[in-house]
Amino acid sequence: MTVPAALPASAPPEDQDPYLARVRDHIRALPESGIVEVMNYGRDRPGMIPLWAGEGDVQTPAFICEAAAAALHAGETFYTWQRGLPELRAAIARYMARLYGVPEDPSRYFVTGSGMQAIQIALAMALGAGDEVILPSPSWPNAAAAAQKAGARPVFVPFAYGPSGFALDHERLAAAVTGRTRAIFLNTPANPTGFVATRADLEAVLALARRHGLWIIADEIYGRFYYGDAPRAPSFHDVMDADDHILFVQTFSKNWAMTGWRMGWVEASPKLGQIIENLIQYSTSGVAAFMQRGGVAALDQGEAFVAEQIARARRGRDLVGDALLATGKVDLVKPPGAFYLFFGMAGHGDVASLGLTLVDEANVGLAPGTAFGPGGEGFMRLCFARGEAQLAQAAARLVGWLEKAAV
Repeated sequence: MTVPAALPASAPPEDQDPYLARVRDHIRALPESGIVEVMNYGRDRPGMIPLWAGEGDVQTPAFICEAAAAALHAGETFYTWQRGLPELRAAIARYMARLYGVPEDPSRYFVTGSGMQAIQIALAMALGAGDEVILPSPSWPNAAAAAQKAGARPVFVPFAYGPSGFALDHERLAAAVTGRTRAIFLNTPANPTGFVATRADLEAVLALARRHGLWIIADEIYGRFYYGDAPRAPSFHDVMDADDHILFVQTFSKNWAMTGWRMGWVEASPKLGQIIENLIQYSTSGVAAFMQRGGVAALDQGEAFVAEQIARARRGRDLVGDALLATGKVDLVKPPGAFYLFFGMAGHGDVASLGLTLVDEANVGLAPGTAFGPGGEGFMRLCFARGEAQLAQAAARLVGWLEKAAV
């Protein structure tokens, strides 16, 4: 059983603004962000603790900023390589070889203007109008919206949920494949659920894709935020062959506190090199060279910073998670990956309204689960990639609200 994308049909002619009527139906139908709705509602509140967005509160470290500034002062302000500076592509290749044990091959990596652009490039290669892409849900909404933007249809397959948290439902995943399916989009570790695919999960998804001739778009941007006994989460790199049709999308945002830099990369077969270069050329024409110099510094000098980011997130997960669980009023499994708690509050089913209520009554900003598609009903998302003092205060406010709230 699959759950179709909850896209509204194009409005009846009598309800359309004549000025907007010329906008393509699938563009006009793109959903508004339920996350942004809560953010806009509460962002100017004095004392607000904003745990709604997918970013931490640590600024980009000085060694990265200094590398970018040095490049600016050296005059690196001109057009540059469309695929990325050779030095940055080489740094990515070194990083990936160290972490994943893959051959050190810079020709596999293509620098993009954010992880979001990496996703759009991957989807552009895999999907066209009328095609379908399968996404386990709840899921980060931007991937599905990017598919819709391309005229394709996201098909949401609900995660299984139980005492151990979220898990892939392989039967539903296989049943979702149709003659129009072109790709499977898998985010692991996952936003918002914290789900982490096991090696067996990855092997099963890969077998399904091979059987039906599908692309896999592997969003592994939270791969370092893994709370198991390894330095990273399981990856398709562990199970794939060189000729598998897998497109990896990555970002500098999470590991190195560079959300505002808007820089990421695509990893793909070098056979796709000219195609990816064309897609970059005809969208952004490349990433600023001075920003890429910061990326080189992040990859080559940032391992200690990344380790502290992960340790900090683990402490935040346990601090808030344990406090909420102690109330007995939440449905919560502490996640094995990413940096979000995704939990239900007993007796509070309308989570879109609940998000606004928590702004008003607890002065804490959470994202409603309904912003993440089918399966998010009844859940709230909390980002715990923050300082312990702020998280302790947020936990105290939420616990106090739960104790007073009528159930």
